[in-house]
Amino acid sequence: MTALSVNDYLRQHIRTVPDWPAPGVQFRDITPLLQNPKVFRVLIDAFVHRYMDRALRPDVVAGLDARGFILGAVVAYELNVGFVPIRKKGKLPFTTVEETYELEYGSATVELHADAVQPGDRVLLIDDLIATGGTMMAGKKLLEKLGATVMEGAAIVDLPELGGSERLRDSGLPLYTLVDFSGH
Repeated sequence: MTALSVNDYLRQHIRTVPDWPAPGVQFRDITPLLQNPKVFRVLIDAFVHRYMDRALRPDVVAGLDARGFILGAVVAYELNVGFVPIRKKGKLPFTTVEETYELEYGSATVELHADAVQPGDRVLLIDDLIATGGTMMAGKKLLEKLGATVMEGAAIVDLPELGGSERLRDSGLPLYTLVDFSGH
């Protein structure tokens, strides 16, 4: 039996749901990665081992609403750094900064507490998936408004055909993803 790479192992545990939420869409469901404790540990360890390296170690992990909270909080805990949530508009109770971004049909707004990061903080921005890149780009802009440096964007899944990862890299944001679903 051949040993699987971490990336292939994780790919085997991502469920594809055809025609959801609309006809023609192949939805990449990460729920099975979270349900199995062994797979979940492999997933989190893949991120933690990368960011334990002194050159890549963040001061803070920021997670994007909502699955980025699951990943980001655990990674921050394992790295012994703080975690900050970037939420959909209207969900945070304190003074916030906000960023609006375009969706396929309309727009959305995300917010961050005004005191979530300090100028000069090195931030790891994390989410479950990169599609068009709009949410991650908005998160990056929010953190930069507060003077932080987003040292890297991280996600489990990249859907490169939707252009998000290229757009994010073109903005100067290095990316780290574990599973690429190009050509699928």
